[in-house]
Amino acid sequence: MAMSPFLANIREKVGTDLLMLPSVAGFVFDSAGRLLVARHGDVELWAAPGGGVDPDERPEDAVVRELREELSVDVAVRGLIGVYGGPEFRTVYPNGHQCGYVIAAYGCVVAGGTPTPDGEEITSWRWVTEDEISGLNMTAWSPLVVPEAFTWWRGQRL
Repeated sequence: MAMSPFLANIREKVGTDLLMLPSVAGFVFDSAGRLLVARHGDVELWAAPGGGVDPDERPEDAVVRELREELSVDVAVRGLIGVYGGPEFRTVYPNGHQCGYVIAAYGCVVAGGTPTPDGEEITSWRWVTEDEISGLNMTAWSPLVVPEAFTWWRGQRL
């Protein structure tokens, strides 16, 4: 897990104790209505790409930054799908760090570039249909958000 200097400073003080962290996820759709999912190397699970919100950063700017950092694509944010949290959004990383995430999920489209994994946080990516998503080994929170993301996307296409 790549860690911002801000978060590293907090971790020095609290160790592996639970931190509640603001984060974003980019639900990127193509013109065929397929969703871009990424395999996260630290946990070897598929999910929408995203990450933490830095101090003084707007969440919408964070999702654009995260997609650029993780997959080398520029995205245009089309809207907020929803904000999510709860026990399914809690993670214990291999290094013992405990995090509970509150995720702002944004609907996006690719505005430039070709997805290219950074090789650190993201190891691979693919476009999937709503029917194909159930065949992937996904994060615990994905089944709660992905159906709402596809519903949101269909509403945008009307």
